[in-house]
Amino acid sequence: MKTVNIVKPPQGAKSPVIAPTEVKTPPAAPNFASKSVPRHLARGVIGFGLIIGSIALVPAYGPITLLAAPLALIAFRGCPTCWMVGLVQTISRGRLERQCVDGVCTLTKADPAAKGE
Repeated sequence: MKTVNIVKPPQGAKSPVIAPTEVKTPPAAPNFASKSVPRHLARGVIGFGLIIGSIALVPAYGPITLLAAPLALIAFRGCPTCWMVGLVQTISRGRLERQCVDGVCTLTKADPAAKGE
């Protein structure tokens, strides 16, 4: 999107050539959501199970069990916080809609009639 800044020059002065400036839109927020809530919960169970299991098994099998902990990051698609954000995104998907007007963004309930279009 290009915008042009227009400023009137003082009387008798030559008007400068103004180059159009681009308005950058903010980058889209990362999407950590899954296709469904059960699938997301399953990823959480696997991730938390790997973390808990890797720590709990250290006394029995030694520090080698800690190698299972990084696999949890794959299940979480990042850290546990990323998984929690994804859970909220998965639950709210299709229920909330972000609307931005004049640089102010708000969350509103999505119109169920608009889904069918």
